[in-house]
Amino acid sequence: MTQIDESTLTKGQLNKLGALRKSVGDEVGTRAFAEWLALQAAGQEPDGNAAMIVDTLWPMVQEGALAIPRSGYLIRRGRGRIIVEPAKP
Repeated sequence: MTQIDESTLTKGQLNKLGALRKSVGDEVGTRAFAEWLALQAAGQEPDGNAAMIVDTLWPMVQEGALAIPRSGYLIRRGRGRIIVEPAKP
């Protein structure tokens, strides 16, 4: 039987696992969830744009030249420029 470390799952994943176990039984539900989880992990590719932003800004954060608030920022494209504005919680 497939073992799943439930402490590492998100709340949504736990809900899906519980629903599968309830609908088709513990063993089949756990096996189906493990297959689904493997497909989800395989389908996620890192976002190149996000990586570029992190690589550019992280040295400034470490120097103390840039502070990012908890709410974060929204970055979007404008007409020939980049618009950075505080995220609204």
